Amino acid sequence: MSASPNSTMTPRHIALAVLIAAVWGLNFVVIHVGLENFPPLLFCALRFAVVAVPAVFFVGRPKVSWRWILLVGCTLGIVKFGLLFLGMHAGMPAGLSSLVLQSQAIFTALFATVMLRERLAGRRLVGLATAFAGICLAAVDQGAGGAAGPIGAFALVIGAAVFWGLSNVLTRKAAPPDALRWMVWISVVPPLPLLGLSLLVEGPTADLHALTGITATGVGALAYVGLLSTLFGFVAWSFLLRTYEASAVAPYSLLVPVFGMSSSWLLLGERISAVTTGAAVLVIVGIGLTALRGPRWSQRSQLSAPPEPTRGTGSRTRPRRPVVPAAARPGRPD
Repeated sequence: MSASPNSTMTPRHIALAVLIAAVWGLNFVVIHVGLENFPPLLFCALRFAVVAVPAVFFVGRPKVSWRWILLVGCTLGIVKFGLLFLGMHAGMPAGLSSLVLQSQAIFTALFATVMLRERLAGRRLVGLATAFAGICLAAVDQGAGGAAGPIGAFALVIGAAVFWGLSNVLTRKAAPPDALRWMVWISVVPPLPLLGLSLLVEGPTADLHALTGITATGVGALAYVGLLSTLFGFVAWSFLLRTYEASAVAPYSLLVPVFGMSSSWLLLGERISAVTTGAAVLVIVGIGLTALRGPRWSQRSQLSAPPEPTRGTGSRTRPRRPVVPAAARPGRPD
């Protein structure tokens, strides 16, 4: 029997959680830089190729059905990241993208309600409503030109958040036991379909020009989004979730848009309007209420639950097995 996860993180692991959030936040600036060197669909295909090759030849296949690898590879790799890269290429600012993409928490909770039969009540409903209000406020500001980007690009990033939420629930259903193998093998799925889409949509001339004229900046952007943000970030975050309670780890994911918006302001000169700042506060507070489950409340519920009779044992009883809510585990930030 495996030990139960701890509720108190060590200073070293707190530093690791903050580092992961910083890596993921800065990732949006790096994506912006990469899109200046590659067409969006080609850049997305190369991102996953960097993750998959050569690692796929050295790690074993995750002990899950092929259908889960294909489903999550398509949902997360092709659709989610394809829409994100297209949205940012169409003019969605990097900082605002880091914020809006966190609406995946809303869609994860909604998909979990339908597909996993999880209940939405109390604080989580308030959190969803708060985060949704923040997204609506950001959309209004985007439509009014306050964030200097077209509303169509905003819609593409919202679409990316929808499919990220779906991929989170599919991953929960797949329940892969090894994070590294899982990430490598689902990364095998997107490159060829995305490359085909790039040739159809962006054209072979644009792709060939980008590949033959590749610069050190483009290589660095690929290395960052593929190896540092994806492999390091995902595996390290999964380690923290295996070691500690989700309610202890989850708050650090709220730092992603903080690092994303601040690094975009510092490095790209993006202006953050007062309305967008207000929207950011609403989204972060709402996600915090949605993703975090009060551990004390859960403990009280388990302690106060009446014992469940054991069949055929007369007066003997056995305690209920505690239920760990799947929705307490937030999805991986980009």
